Amino acid sequence: MDWEKMEERLLTLLNTCKHSELRGALMMLNEVDIARFMETLDREKLLLTFRVLPKDISADVFAYMSPEQKQTLIESIGDNEIRSLIEDMFLDDAVDFLEELPANVVKRVLQNTSEEKRNLINQFLRYPENSAGSLMTIEYLELKSGLTVREAMEVIRKTGLDKETIYTLYIIDDARRLIGILPLRTLILSQDDVKIDDIMDVNPISVKTLDDQEKVAETVREYDLMTMPVVDNENRLVGIITADDVMDVIEEENTEDFEKMAALTPSEEEYLKTSPWQLAKNRLPWLLIMATVAIFTGMIITNYEDLLSASAMGIVLTACIPMLMDTGGNCGSQASTLVIRGIALGEIEFKDLGKALWKEIRVGLIVGGILAVFTFARVYLVNHGSIPVCFIVASALFCTVILAKSLGCILPLTAKKLGFDPALMASPLITTIVDMASLTIYFTIATTIMRMNGL
Repeated sequence: MDWEKMEERLLTLLNTCKHSELRGALMMLNEVDIARFMETLDREKLLLTFRVLPKDISADVFAYMSPEQKQTLIESIGDNEIRSLIEDMFLDDAVDFLEELPANVVKRVLQNTSEEKRNLINQFLRYPENSAGSLMTIEYLELKSGLTVREAMEVIRKTGLDKETIYTLYIIDDARRLIGILPLRTLILSQDDVKIDDIMDVNPISVKTLDDQEKVAETVREYDLMTMPVVDNENRLVGIITADDVMDVIEEENTEDFEKMAALTPSEEEYLKTSPWQLAKNRLPWLLIMATVAIFTGMIITNYEDLLSASAMGIVLTACIPMLMDTGGNCGSQASTLVIRGIALGEIEFKDLGKALWKEIRVGLIVGGILAVFTFARVYLVNHGSIPVCFIVASALFCTVILAKSLGCILPLTAKKLGFDPALMASPLITTIVDMASLTIYFTIATTIMRMNGL
C-alpha cells in the first residue's frame, strides 16, 4: 500500500465532506493506520473523522492514538460519547489512557462511566505505577476445574467475544486459585468428553500484582509466553498481561536504560515533544556530577606538573595522555555494555562475578598486549620518543586496558547487587572513573621508571 497516496485520498474525501466514502476508505485500513492518519489532523478534522468511524472500531483506534490527541478528543466530545467510548475499551487500555490525562479530565471521564467500570478502573489505578497490577487486564477467559472439553467450548462461545484474548485459558478452583493453563489449540484438538484437568499444564508461570514490570518482561522473555497470569498473595487469579503490553514495557525499559547509559535522567516524553528546558534538565545533573568528578583528573595532572614540564620527555608523555584516557574509557565502555546486556537478559548474575571478571581479565591481557606493542611502535616512530618513554606509555596502556575491562565488569554487577540500575555504570561514568585510574597508573609508572634511569 502506497501510504502517501492513501493519505492524500483520505484527506480529499475529508475536505470534500464525502463522509460516507471516507468511512468506507477508513474501514479498509488497520486501526493502527487509522490512528496514524489522524495524527496529521487538526482539532476540527480529528473530531469529524473520529465520529465518522463505526462505533465498534472507534475504541480500538482510540487506544492507538497519541496522549495529546486522546485528550483533545475527550475535551471535544459529549458526555454520552465519552461513556460509550470508555465502555467499549478494554480495561487495561482505559487505565493506561487515564494515567496520561490531567486530573480534571480524568474526573470528567470517570463521572461519565458506568459504576461497575468506574470501580474497576479505580481499583487498577490504586496499583503502584509500573507494577504488574497496573498493566493487567481482566478481559481473559477462565474455566472452572472439572469441566469437560465440550463444556469448556460452550463457555468460550458464550463469553469469548468480549475477551481481549482467548488463545490461552486459565483454570481456577472454587477459591479462584490458579491451578493450570490450557492453550486453546490443545482444547480444540481434544476429545469432547475429556476433562480439562487432564490436559492442562499444572505448573503455570505467573507474577504477583505488586511485581515490577521489568520482572514481568523478563519472565515473559525467559519462558517465551504470549500472556502472563497475575495472581495475588494467595495465588488467586486477578488478571493477565498480554503480549502488546509486555512489548510496551520492553520498549520503555530499553529506552530508560539507553538514557541512563548516556547519563540522562529518564523521560517518558517523546523527543520532539519535549521542551529544550526539560531536555536540559534531564541532561544537566549527570553532566554536573561528571564535571565535578573530572576535577580530580585535573588534580592528578597538576600533581605531576613538574614531571611533565621537566624535559622533552615530559612533552611526549603529555602528548600521549589523551590517547591513554580515550583507550581506557573505550575499553571500559565495551565491557560494561556487554555485562549490562547480559544482566538485562538474565545471562549474568552477581554470583557470576568471578567468572565474568576472569573472562574480562583474559580479554584485557590479549587486547592490552596488542595495543601496547602497537603503541610502543607508534610513540617510537611518530613521536620520536626514547625507549624508556615508549615503555612507560605502552606499559601504562597495558595496565589501563586490564583495569578498565575489570571495572566495566565489576561496577554494573555491584550496582545490581546493591539495588541500583546497572545502566548507571555505563559509558560516561565508567570513562570518568577510568580516566582517573589510568592517569594514576601512568604517572606512577613514569615516576618509577624515570627514577630507575636517573632521569
